[in-house]
Amino acid sequence: MFFFRMITKALRRQLGKRVLIAVTIALGAALTTSMMAVMLDIGDKVKQELSSYGANIQVTPKGASVVSETYGTDDAPSGALKQDELPRLKSIFWAYNIEEFAPYLATKASPAGADPAQISVQGTWFEHTMPLDVGEPVQTGLKRLRTWWDVDGAWASDTDPQQAMAGANLAAARGWNVGDTVALTGDQGQASVRIVGIFHGGGDEDDILYTPLAAAQQLTGRAGEIDRIEVRAITTPENELSQRAERDPSSLSVADWETWYCTAYVSSISYQIEEALTDAVAKPVRQVADSEGVILEQTQLIMALIAVLAMVGSALGIANLVTASVMERAPEIGLLKAIGARNAAVVGLILAETMVVGFVGGAVGFGLGVGLAQVIGQMVFSSWITLRPLVLPVMIALITSMILLGSLPSLRALMKLKPSDVLHGK
Repeated sequence: MFFFRMITKALRRQLGKRVLIAVTIALGAALTTSMMAVMLDIGDKVKQELSSYGANIQVTPKGASVVSETYGTDDAPSGALKQDELPRLKSIFWAYNIEEFAPYLATKASPAGADPAQISVQGTWFEHTMPLDVGEPVQTGLKRLRTWWDVDGAWASDTDPQQAMAGANLAAARGWNVGDTVALTGDQGQASVRIVGIFHGGGDEDDILYTPLAAAQQLTGRAGEIDRIEVRAITTPENELSQRAERDPSSLSVADWETWYCTAYVSSISYQIEEALTDAVAKPVRQVADSEGVILEQTQLIMALIAVLAMVGSALGIANLVTASVMERAPEIGLLKAIGARNAAVVGLILAETMVVGFVGGAVGFGLGVGLAQVIGQMVFSSWITLRPLVLPVMIALITSMILLGSLPSLRALMKLKPSDVLHGK
């Protein structure tokens, strides 16, 4: 009881310094809490942002993959994938990680008019509703994979095989406008399409005419066939295990293979896609897949460094304030030692006072940090940050460590303090 009365009186006597200690801890805790909350939730946010950059897995027939690797070209029409197998993509172990996908059938066609030179045509799904054997139908297609396209007009509809979208470069070269009808002659058939949208994608696709998949199959005479699938999947950043598995899955031990297979690496999802589709080769689009891991790791590292620096700065501030407080109370501490108080008891008293003030400041800082995390989430990702349960216990441990480290210099000075020197004014 006497101990608590001493703490209460001590807190009242040096109210200004106690407030400064609490504010110092609150600022450090607020910044650390916000960084930790964002860091633990940033994985999903970064993946959502990077999803706007398109697919991170490309699926091709085995024959086309061999030709591409051997001759360095994607033009050779070797083999085909089956359109009716596309629902299998949503039956693999990581089905829920596959966000979007779109099939393609590429061909050349000659448009009617003054310039009969062949153009590149890609048949695809724009926004297709695909029924599944189990569960609700899913909507997927090019519109969801090319969110950055600047479209003049409207997106084509899969329900009308005569609608099409032309790339900006192709439309300019041919003099096409929204609403124009173009008659196409392919190797095996003819089709008439109406341009409902002209898009600017900023790449080679601006030279392509995109049609519904059925129109391209009509031009090629390849009903029910596709030659490529772009897949957008939520993945875990690659590491040494996933890289070994990508080179040769059979080289893994049983334990490593199970870990790899049951982790959402881009290589394991690709492997499962190959298992689901007949004669298919699924490969990561490295430019996108590697960027996800690198950006995520670098962002998390920056936030971790900011949090560490905030804690170190707070600890240094606490050290100065607690040391000044102890020096002011030197006569009181000397008197306590003179009447029999041991170093452990005096250290316990000072530490208890600092802990009380520190946890009050830490609680305030934690609340401010949660609010700051939400502000960061809205400003950077336009969404709320989900506070993970891990944040609270980690912050309690960090605040306790910060108080202890900041109090060490003053506690060392306190233990060296001699009652005779203090009471005689030395």
